[in-house]
Amino acid sequence: MLRVFRTKAGASTQTVRRQTMLSKQAACTGPKATAFARHRCRRPGQDRRIFFENIFHFFPLDFNFIIRFSIGISFKPERSTRPAMTITTPYYLIDERKLLRNLKKIERVRETSGAKVVLALKCFSAWAVFDLMKRYMDGTTSSSLFEARLGHETFGKETHAYCVGYTEEEIKSVKKYADKVIFNSASQLRRYHRLVRGRAVGLRVNPGISRSHYDLADPARRYSRLGVIDKREAASVSHLISGLMFHFNCENDDLNNFTSSLEYIGKTYGGLLEKMEWVSFGGGLYFTKDGYPLRGLCAALREFAARFGIQIYLEPGESAVTQSAELVTTVVDIVKNEIDIAIVDASVEAHLLDLLIYRLPAKLHEQKRASFPYMVAGRSCLAGDVFGTFRFSRRLAVGSVVRVTDAAGYSMVKKNWFNGLPMPSIVVKRLDGSVEVVRRFTYDDFKNNVS
Repeated sequence: MLRVFRTKAGASTQTVRRQTMLSKQAACTGPKATAFARHRCRRPGQDRRIFFENIFHFFPLDFNFIIRFSIGISFKPERSTRPAMTITTPYYLIDERKLLRNLKKIERVRETSGAKVVLALKCFSAWAVFDLMKRYMDGTTSSSLFEARLGHETFGKETHAYCVGYTEEEIKSVKKYADKVIFNSASQLRRYHRLVRGRAVGLRVNPGISRSHYDLADPARRYSRLGVIDKREAASVSHLISGLMFHFNCENDDLNNFTSSLEYIGKTYGGLLEKMEWVSFGGGLYFTKDGYPLRGLCAALREFAARFGIQIYLEPGESAVTQSAELVTTVVDIVKNEIDIAIVDASVEAHLLDLLIYRLPAKLHEQKRASFPYMVAGRSCLAGDVFGTFRFSRRLAVGSVVRVTDAAGYSMVKKNWFNGLPMPSIVVKRLDGSVEVVRRFTYDDFKNNVS
């Protein structure tokens, strides 16, 4: 941190420098020195040169103003504000302005429907932007002890904890961080409910209906282990809980389908809902999509809440962060095998794993009338490490930048060290346009991850 000292008019430069040296020695080694100050003084390169020393002969500034000024321009060495184009690829670029568009829609749903909205950390856990997100959301929901702790420590507000299967040690720790603890089965609820006394307790119920484009993500698929199927079993433990969770959607952008599901749940579980204080309808509702009828959604939620006298929660992940981030890559080679193949310095397998799992192409700002088609491929050894085939307005060459869009959800939370490929940095473009590198990964991160 830049430190400026007020001196008497006419003091020599040598006197000022000696005052500076003595003040620094006292701050670093004196009896009132803090651990932080001593730490800073030990670090090389952190000793800031005093560059205002000569002007005090002419401008006797107020000392408090100087201190406030020095704090305001203090440097944070773990963050970079270099322009994005100078950052080494690959990196995830989160744009807060784009993120804000989704958050404004979430705010509208909260204000109009009365529902509370918590962020699903399983989809997006980049806590470097939580200071913005928590202004528009009510808290977080998790799928593990570590996510619950992360939500509590970095987001605050409400912390919901859910897990398909807790261990006893985990449930004891979860209580430290969670406001609500949701069990996946009646058996775990009976076994551990005494360990979470003092917390709101819920139970996941599987209504046997769902809206999902993929069997892999269908919570109502055959032999599903997600939630209690038997209504009588759920009713038998209702005295132990204050809320229910119905998570039955995946990328559902059909309001009519959702309202029909609400009607079914109301009729099928009405007696149980009337005993509850809150209900969560989980995530998977694509209500931030352009053109989605938000007014109809809010009306349906408001009516359901009034009918049962219950607080509704939504748990968006993808909807909260859609279209707010890119994976920025650079072409490292171009090969030809019937078609031109541009190999970039990132990997589908390691950096956008969901594309591989669901067999989906990446999204690029493609120009359909462009003249130059290329297959864009990753550089892992996996033969199918392919982002897709796209058309470009110019020929690609080594050094060309390729930006994969819509890369926020289920990307950073699933990145891995396959092949030991460099992990993309995490970069944030703030609302004011400044750019910060909030996380870089090194060889030591790779080494410590594997043993």
